[in-house]
Amino acid sequence: MNLTTTTTSPHSPLRSRLRGIASTLSYGAILCLLLSHVSVLKAEEPQKYEHGPDSERKEGVPRGKIEKFELNDSKVYPGTFRECAIYVPAQYKGEPTALMVFQDGHTYLGEKGDFRAPVVLDNLIHAKELPPIIAVFINPGNKGKLPETPWKTDHRSVEYDSLGDTYARFLHEDVLPRVKAKYNITDDPNQRAICGISSGGICAFTVAWERPDSFRKVMTQVGSFTDIRGGYVYPTLIRKTEKKPIKVFLQANEFDVDNQFGNWYLANKQMASSFKYKGYDYKIVEGKGAHNGNHGGVIFPDAMRWLWSESTSPDVDKKTDSSPKTGNQNSRKNTTSTNTSKK
Repeated sequence: MNLTTTTTSPHSPLRSRLRGIASTLSYGAILCLLLSHVSVLKAEEPQKYEHGPDSERKEGVPRGKIEKFELNDSKVYPGTFRECAIYVPAQYKGEPTALMVFQDGHTYLGEKGDFRAPVVLDNLIHAKELPPIIAVFINPGNKGKLPETPWKTDHRSVEYDSLGDTYARFLHEDVLPRVKAKYNITDDPNQRAICGISSGGICAFTVAWERPDSFRKVMTQVGSFTDIRGGYVYPTLIRKTEKKPIKVFLQANEFDVDNQFGNWYLANKQMASSFKYKGYDYKIVEGKGAHNGNHGGVIFPDAMRWLWSESTSPDVDKKTDSSPKTGNQNSRKNTTSTNTSKK
């Protein structure tokens, strides 16, 4: 039997053509793969949010006054030095007035920073979307001469990350008496709010947790509910402790810190989960930012509206394609997760 074998020379036109097709497909596949990775990388970068009109000065809106003072004689934190400020709305007439206290006050006070609290307060109080509020801005303490930036004070973590009632006593024994000496702030805990970012956020919550008889509204931005000084226990404590009469706004960022102390983003979600389980009046808004005040500052006017409102929406878990849809909505559409609960 004659066997006929057909071969193709490595230099034949058919072999060259097949190689060309394979090469084209390989390059195309590689190109698609590279482009898909570039797309994923871009999607996973922290996003930048833009402020809305409520964070800008408006013509015809009266401005509150700001008085700065130093606190160098603390009884609760002896030997510490710090700068503070008081915002008094233009509408203040001497009657008992709502109060809001800000930790890391310097980051909320600047009119070109992330939060621009004096501008937002002026706008929303004038629009009657907030009651007149006297705001107190407190910087963390330092043992000795103050550093150039308040973020680097040597007593910040001691004051902010520690659990217990020490910082609440500092407010009631060292700070608020100075404010009350000049202004008529209300004693109604439902008309008192406390706010902070990062470690200042867990500090704000700790004050309300320890003293709901004095503060019942809490706002935090990228709060450090992690194991810096034991704060990771809060989600469990909330679930096991009798419900307290506090209302909580949480702002969290997907690209927040993840280190040996914990994951900030997941810690905030755990807090929200515990609030939901226990039936608290709370809201969490999640952004695509990093560990900074950008997203929290952009939504700050809407957060203030919610915190100072009389009621909230019923339980809801939803995803939206932008920041809360109000006059302060972001001009840039970024995925934001919102959860609101009241039982």
